Amino acid sequence: MKTIFSGIQPSGTITLGNYIGAMLQFVELQNDYNCYFCIVDQHAITVPQDRLELRKNIRSLAALYLAVGIDPEKATLFIQSEVPAHAQAGWMMQCISYIGELERMTQFKDKSSGKDAVSASLLTYPPLMAADILLYNTDLVPVGEDQKQHMELTRDLAERFNKKYGDVLTIPDIRIPEVGARIMSLQEPTKKMSKSDPNNKAFITPLDDPKQIVKKIKSAVTDSEGIVKFDKINKPGISNLLSIYSILGNKTISELEEMYQGKGYGDFKGDLAQVVLNVFEPIQEKYNHLMESTELDRILDEGAEKANQVASKTLKKMENAMGLGRKRR
Repeated sequence: MKTIFSGIQPSGTITLGNYIGAMLQFVELQNDYNCYFCIVDQHAITVPQDRLELRKNIRSLAALYLAVGIDPEKATLFIQSEVPAHAQAGWMMQCISYIGELERMTQFKDKSSGKDAVSASLLTYPPLMAADILLYNTDLVPVGEDQKQHMELTRDLAERFNKKYGDVLTIPDIRIPEVGARIMSLQEPTKKMSKSDPNNKAFITPLDDPKQIVKKIKSAVTDSEGIVKFDKINKPGISNLLSIYSILGNKTISELEEMYQGKGYGDFKGDLAQVVLNVFEPIQEKYNHLMESTELDRILDEGAEKANQVASKTLKKMENAMGLGRKRR
């Protein structure tokens, strides 16, 4: 089986966009691939974090992974900081990275823009991300468009390492989902849905109260035409809602257009809200059970042990190749 690696930061809960663009496909991928799902808490501290909030978010994200359908018997779920090889390999990747290429990263430019000072880790985030991926001999990395540049750098660093030190690292391929990779804001449908959006009505999370979910969908920005039709350029709001309905309701866009022919946005939004609730309510029930149980910690302990075994082997190969420490047999 080919290996897939994916990491999500524990900085607040995920959005409906993350669920559709990432977690839904993870549930499918675990059946056909050797999957590693990592909660990348070391990436989260590139910006200031509240210690207690971070700890809570780490556990919450782990519970959510399991609640949406990740099976610990099929996939390895673990926390990045509980596998020391990540930080060690991250430093080695920094040592073969160039400042110029790190400064060209779009996310670094965006996050550092207008600030008097930023941490060095914000600049060296991509080499750590590369280490995360390369430690598991990863073949495929499912990412959104916003991470494509980082993935291209990961491939460059792996090729550079192999060229300098021998054929040690697997060169991963990028996997961008064709459907649902870009769910848009409910309030500004021309920009991507984001949990950092200051407008709480712009995004939905799987853990939102059912009343909140209904309210957010009913207040979603559409247009004055009142016709349920997919037209991303001229009708971005209703097109975004149609995409969400299509994926979660398992219907084609054409079927939905036909279903709501002659009906207004009110009927459409009401039905969409129910579709979202049907998906999220069982997830919330399982999530709440996991957060109160010892099962979650047992799964994370086992995941860390499995990840450590694989990552440590790759790290030793990397250290031998670079001449670090004493030669190991």
